[in-house]
Amino acid sequence: MKIRHSIALLLAAACASGALAQGSTPANPAAQTPAADTTPKLASGLLMKQGGKLVFAPCRDRTYTMVDDISPGGAVTAALDSIGLAAGSKLYVELMGVLDGGMLRVSGINLARSEGRCQQPGGNVETWRASGNEPGWLLAVGPEMVVLKRLDKPNLHLPAAPVSSDNGVTRIELRGDGTHVKARFEHALCRDTMAEAVYGWTASVEVNGQVLKGCAWQR
Repeated sequence: MKIRHSIALLLAAACASGALAQGSTPANPAAQTPAADTTPKLASGLLMKQGGKLVFAPCRDRTYTMVDDISPGGAVTAALDSIGLAAGSKLYVELMGVLDGGMLRVSGINLARSEGRCQQPGGNVETWRASGNEPGWLLAVGPEMVVLKRLDKPNLHLPAAPVSSDNGVTRIELRGDGTHVKARFEHALCRDTMAEAVYGWTASVEVNGQVLKGCAWQR
């Protein structure tokens, strides 16, 4: 009886020690919970100002989200005010931001227009677009073809070339049919006063030595 009792005690102790070993390292909730993604993403929708607050309505959703401008010096709000937001206009916007607990914290602009209706994205057809005035021109950059339209001149269709980006500057160089095009998009706010719009990049496009100035945005 004593031997059996000792064996039972040993087995009980072994089971207890095993249970303690398994639970000796408590779970770390922080390690198990993935870190929040703080990378700004593009948010497209309609923006209005109500009672001094910015209210955003996504294009494909009927919900509303408050907006917190975290850009340096409130540059995003100032740019939007310049095209009618402060005056009560409803804007179509594509903002760079992070959704944080029901609040959209925005740090930049891709484009904003006073049209007040949602726009179609470029999808697989376009990756960049740039335009300017005096003279009027438009550059559409796609994965296979780049099209340049200029007032009173025939359209140029050039095969696409690799796009390089470094330190906030995007460059693309194109050649075809005796035409040399160099495009440079710099990440800085750009205002188009003729269209009541603001964009996230300035654009400089050189076509056989002629320089066209304007704004650019991602598609």
